[in-house]
Amino acid sequence: MIAAKDNPPNFTPEEYFVWESQQLEKHELINGQVYAMTGGSKNHSLLAARLITLFTTHLEGSGCETATSDLRVNIAQTSNYTYPDVSVTCDERDKTTTQYITYPCLIVEVLSKSTEAYDRGGKFRMYQNNPVLKDYLLVSSTSIEIDLYHKNDAGQWMIINYGAGDTIELKSINLSFPIEQVYRGLTLTPEA
Repeated sequence: MIAAKDNPPNFTPEEYFVWESQQLEKHELINGQVYAMTGGSKNHSLLAARLITLFTTHLEGSGCETATSDLRVNIAQTSNYTYPDVSVTCDERDKTTTQYITYPCLIVEVLSKSTEAYDRGGKFRMYQNNPVLKDYLLVSSTSIEIDLYHKNDAGQWMIINYGAGDTIELKSINLSFPIEQVYRGLTLTPEA
């Protein structure tokens, strides 16, 4: 969730890590500029937590790791760092880093009105640089709707739209689940 651009000078990744460790909020680093992260709604938090729990339980003992929005993702072959809502890595190379991962196979963004265009556009274009990423899940926080961007075996990205009654299939982690499993009990109202 990118909110507003701060106006510090361009940062190297090393300068960014030092600077951000002294900040109260999280910031993404994109092309040397930092962007403050906004807080999310109650539904945003609940949806992310449910997906993290679902993935962690499913992947127990597999060697894969599920991370919250507190873990940065380095955009492969760049100096850009983002904070997705949920990420999963099964790549051994990510076990050697402590402040970020670079090779997630699955990334989840819970959508809000202020971030949806960026999550679907610019952020997804950056994530496509990752050679290991297979599934990019965009989760509505206002209606029972999930869009899955899946990279097939030919390397092409396909979009699959899920709604009420559908079963989500995440080939990246070999998991299928009914969409209602993550939306149960939520009060869904369109954003103003």
